[in-house]
Amino acid sequence: MLILLAAHLVAALLAPALVRFLGPRAFYLLATAPLAVFGWAVVNRAGEWIHPWVPGLGLSLAFRVDTLSWLLVLLVGGVGALVLVYCARYFTAGTPGLGRFAAVFTGFAGAMLGLVVSDDLLLMYVFWELTTVFSYLLIGHTGTARPNRRAALQALIVTTAGGLAMLVGIVILGQHAGGYRWSQIASALPSGPLLVVAVVLILCGALSKSAIFPVSFWLPAAMAAPTPVSAYLHAAAMVKAGVFLVAGFAPMIATAGGPAASVWQFIAVGLGLVTMLVGGWAALFQDDLKLLLAYGTVSQLGLLTAVLGFGTAGAALAGVVMLLAHALFKSSLFLVVGVIDKTTGTRDLRRLQGLGRRAPVLAGVAVTAVASMAGLPPAIGFVGKEAVFAALLDGGTAGLLTLGGVVAGSVLTVAYTTRFLWGAFATKHGPGTTETTERAGDRTSRQEERADGGTSRPTDRADARTIRHEEPAGDAPAPTVSAPAGLLLLAPTVLAFAGLLAGCLAGVVEGALSPYHRGFEEAGSVAHLALWHGPGVPLALSVLVVAGGLALFRLMPAGRAGPRAGGGVYERVMTGMDRLAVEVTGATQRGSLPFYLAVILIVLIATAGPAMVVGWPEQTAFRVWDTPLHLVPVAVSVVAAVFAVPARRRLTAVILVGVTGYANAGVFLLHGAPDLALTQFLVETVTLVMVVLVLRRLPSHFSQRPGSWRRRIRVGIGVAVGTVMAGAGYLAVSARQAAPVSEAYPELVVPYGGGHNIVNVILVDIRAWDTMGEVAVLVAVATGVASLIFRRAQRLNRRGPVETPSEPPRDEPVWLMAGHTVEAGRRSTMLEVVTRLLFHIIVLLSVYLLFTGHDTPGGGFTGGLVAGLALIVRYLAGGRYELAAAAPVDAGAVLGAGLLVAVGSGAAALVAGGQVLQSAVLDLHLPLLGDLHLVTSTVFDIGVYLIVVGLVLDVLRSLGAEVDRHAMATREDTGPRTEHERRPQEELV
Repeated sequence: MLILLAAHLVAALLAPALVRFLGPRAFYLLATAPLAVFGWAVVNRAGEWIHPWVPGLGLSLAFRVDTLSWLLVLLVGGVGALVLVYCARYFTAGTPGLGRFAAVFTGFAGAMLGLVVSDDLLLMYVFWELTTVFSYLLIGHTGTARPNRRAALQALIVTTAGGLAMLVGIVILGQHAGGYRWSQIASALPSGPLLVVAVVLILCGALSKSAIFPVSFWLPAAMAAPTPVSAYLHAAAMVKAGVFLVAGFAPMIATAGGPAASVWQFIAVGLGLVTMLVGGWAALFQDDLKLLLAYGTVSQLGLLTAVLGFGTAGAALAGVVMLLAHALFKSSLFLVVGVIDKTTGTRDLRRLQGLGRRAPVLAGVAVTAVASMAGLPPAIGFVGKEAVFAALLDGGTAGLLTLGGVVAGSVLTVAYTTRFLWGAFATKHGPGTTETTERAGDRTSRQEERADGGTSRPTDRADARTIRHEEPAGDAPAPTVSAPAGLLLLAPTVLAFAGLLAGCLAGVVEGALSPYHRGFEEAGSVAHLALWHGPGVPLALSVLVVAGGLALFRLMPAGRAGPRAGGGVYERVMTGMDRLAVEVTGATQRGSLPFYLAVILIVLIATAGPAMVVGWPEQTAFRVWDTPLHLVPVAVSVVAAVFAVPARRRLTAVILVGVTGYANAGVFLLHGAPDLALTQFLVETVTLVMVVLVLRRLPSHFSQRPGSWRRRIRVGIGVAVGTVMAGAGYLAVSARQAAPVSEAYPELVVPYGGGHNIVNVILVDIRAWDTMGEVAVLVAVATGVASLIFRRAQRLNRRGPVETPSEPPRDEPVWLMAGHTVEAGRRSTMLEVVTRLLFHIIVLLSVYLLFTGHDTPGGGFTGGLVAGLALIVRYLAGGRYELAAAAPVDAGAVLGAGLLVAVGSGAAALVAGGQVLQSAVLDLHLPLLGDLHLVTSTVFDIGVYLIVVGLVLDVLRSLGAEVDRHAMATREDTGPRTEHERRPQEELV
């Protein structure tokens, strides 16, 4: 099974390239993936496969094929292959985004296959959400069309919300059963209210996926998608996922009985019947053939849900037969509509005239499929409808009530089926002109992917204004009809006649599907499938349904609007949510950083403060210091923090805050942690420089607006937060029950990490995965900073200024490569000389710290910070041109190279047969050099070094060089003020 799933993945990845080289003919190759699935299902009717996935969480890639999933595998593979063959003739080489469409469509087929064969419900949920995402992309394929985007978002919101509810239900059942396999859950269902809650939640997911009332509206709106999408997703695949889930849980819920079974039957049958009636009634009023089929699909999905959710063996067998029938006839009819649209240029049944005479083969295919939809013999739809009637007749009072709803819905089915056949192929007679008001329910299906180049055309208008339609009368001109290509008719023909053949082989179908209904306790009372059972109530009901449907079609008035099936409720809810979001945003997002921080900190105080008080231990023991010397850095930190609060100058406040950081470094040093102290000192220095660079664009003094009472509130918040965090830190340490894992670290440093610096070994060996996540965050931060600063339309320039600096005057000494570009009043010869002398020494020191960090204080992070300080000194001495000369590389390239080296070192260990990021120790003896002790984790540390250097370089380019460029541009706009500023622009700093 993994091979079949992998085949879809490979096909989806290759699809864009295949379409680029072969055009629409690539769909023939892509069809081989679902065709292989169909071929496998023809040969194999059952199987089970288990592959380890996440053993620590008890998760595995468990797949199982039983009768129900086998039927869905046949449909997913067979219909998918035929629809892909249909796409090869439906689309043309100029269709925009065809490669993306092919990839997403093939990916959806693979996700749907994984959904129906998953034996683990959590794995099934993964595939469930994948189908949701793929359907979103397929419905919104024409991204420039607003109806497509709106319909795609609507389907995504509805099905995702239902899926999340279903996930909670799955977790309830899985946790109670001790596993998430279907067999485990079936053998250990909870009882009482817990099972009722789980049942309701699972039904939320199933019913939303299958467009059951009250969320039926998303399916007609999804008709904005190209016709092949409707034929596959909305007839044979995605919408069947919810029905599949109902059918899968029905036997175990019926066996469990009790309140859960009653709730299950009430919801599934009740909402299913409502959906059948509302959808069927709405279909009668559609003039767009595709929308007519969409509302008919809603109606039929309601029927399937009601029958399969009824909870008896006879209804179960009838339900799976109807599931097969619906997939065959509805996908065939959607493809027929696509052929009609391609050959005539319209789907409006008021404009179609006499198509049956001009396209008899197409009409014959449609009649064959329509016979199954209306429940006429000898199609499989007739066999399934008779089985439904018979099963409900034996279902007691509940069965009779359900039967009444099914008969009424079936009458509507025959009526809209007749309307479809008449509207698409009949020669219509009537007045030449009629005035109609387009239904509001049609508004979401206004655009369709045209086969000729993929351009979008409107089929319905967004507003419900009154328009005039010229209806051909008699031999009046009708839309031009071109002969449909043979391969375009292949898929609908095969599907239509498959339904006819299945009806003639009713006994064979029963033999293939009967193992499913045997999961019910009363499986022995099931009637056999057959085309002819003799005279009886089911046959009489079938005759009544056909006669009633034909009569209803004759009596239906023209030009009358039908119901919208709940779409207005969705729109009102979404509008209300949008309005609420605007109000909340206006109340909270004020653009004030103090306000944001105050809200966050107050929430912290309100939540963590009471928890700290409640959890405070009865016996506490404080140790003020290990030595009185510890009081010195603490006192410095406290004094600096106190003086920072009333500071009026921004620079003064920043320096005082930096002093608190240096004091912390002193605390680390006095506690015997030189590595931590060095890192803290370097981080504080780099941060201080970065903040000072930003302060150049801000006023020198803080605003005077906050009154004294506001300052007191802020001071109070600060004191409260400090108290809460200090108490929380104390509790976190004193509440430890188990021995910390770090106690074993000293014993692992040398044998495991091959080094003597425990801090570095922890970072690059023992907890290398943590470091990997942290460096990934650094890359993201650097990219975000650059994106915020470089907001120009052109491509980001992270290599430095594009202008060429002027040549230095011959009579001036040259200490730096671009020192002469600094304004005379801001240039410091002393700083340039010191920078010239120390830059390379600092860089060499950073490399030394990098390679010796495994045994002495240092490492990639520390070395990268030292190298970053060297670049900072170079920038401060010579400006942005000097920075570009010192590091003539793209900061993004340095970041990417560092991340590649770090990840590559982990992958190399895996290739070598070890675990990801596992280190190896190499002791070599080299001539002249002597003994060399090398640990492969040093390569990982080199990646960290490059990432830190790239981060500092990116921030310098963003907050330093780019701010300089903006400042210079501002001075040029306001006029030059010095002789230096009168130089040409390319000479300016």
